[in-house]
Amino acid sequence: MQLIITDAGFMRPRTVQLSLGRMLIISLGASFVLMITAAGLYHLVFLKGAREGWPVVGAFLRFVVKDEFEQRDRYLRENLNVMAKRLGEMQAKLAQLDSLGERVSGLAGLNVSEFKAKAGQGGLLVGSKDLTMEELQRALAETDGLTSKRTEWFTVLESNLFEQKIHDLMIPTATPVLHSAIGSSFGWRIDPFTGTSALHTGLDFMAETGEPILAAAGGVVATQEVHPAYGNMVEVDHGNGVITRYAHASAVYVRKGDLIKRGQRIADVGSTGRSTGAHLHFEVLVQGIPQDPQKFLNAGGQNALAQAKFGRTESQALARRPPPLRTPRRFENRSVWGG
Repeated sequence: MQLIITDAGFMRPRTVQLSLGRMLIISLGASFVLMITAAGLYHLVFLKGAREGWPVVGAFLRFVVKDEFEQRDRYLRENLNVMAKRLGEMQAKLAQLDSLGERVSGLAGLNVSEFKAKAGQGGLLVGSKDLTMEELQRALAETDGLTSKRTEWFTVLESNLFEQKIHDLMIPTATPVLHSAIGSSFGWRIDPFTGTSALHTGLDFMAETGEPILAAAGGVVATQEVHPAYGNMVEVDHGNGVITRYAHASAVYVRKGDLIKRGQRIADVGSTGRSTGAHLHFEVLVQGIPQDPQKFLNAGGQNALAQAKFGRTESQALARRPPPLRTPRRFENRSVWGG
């Protein structure tokens, strides 16, 4: 495309050659300049109209701003309602945790007032309004604080329950010889060697030589040696003054100071010491006083231990702690009874 420019001052016309590319660039440039100019004028007019309060411009701006704020408020209300609903669900679950915590604290032996149920609330719904952001923030902060307190108290409950579990594992309630009958009970009997009445301070479990002897509870081996009356003997200290004694063993697998757990094999049934045949003589001593092991095996450790400590038992009135250990000495094995 050619553009011919003529003027009286020119000796001859000037010719400008315009290609398609040049025309496109010029068109785009002109359009851009026009858009910038229009935008600037629009901005100046509306800014001036808003500042000076032109009626038409002010009404238009109020309409635009009002619509924008309404959309924003509607969006915020919808989100606040959703968050309030979720908060209500969280508070309901927290109330369930409070109820659970109260029950568990009772089982754990703790009187935790933090878990006491709050006073009931209710009544007729008379009108309602949406939560504000400030109210929602306060409710969230309160719920967060309650959640932190519940976490702390559940940690206390866990610690207490764990301590109780460990304590229960240290009370001799497990049978030391499996699938075995009782040959001689705790209490007065005719002594098999002297034929006179004597106090039997434990239980005799009838079993074949070599049958496993299992720890009735966890603890530490306090004594492992040969006793003139008890033969190969093991004593396990369970803490709180509770000791179990396993006598007449044919073989022993633990030593003094060993840490053992409930049900661990500590020895084998035998007939060593003052014994007439293969069996296990099992004793439970509390503060050095022999107790009836059957009460521990039947009733459970907690009640038996409380009875042994605070109740009056036969052994407190009729027996003292067995004689101290002496230098080992061999005894002839006889055939059914034992000490």
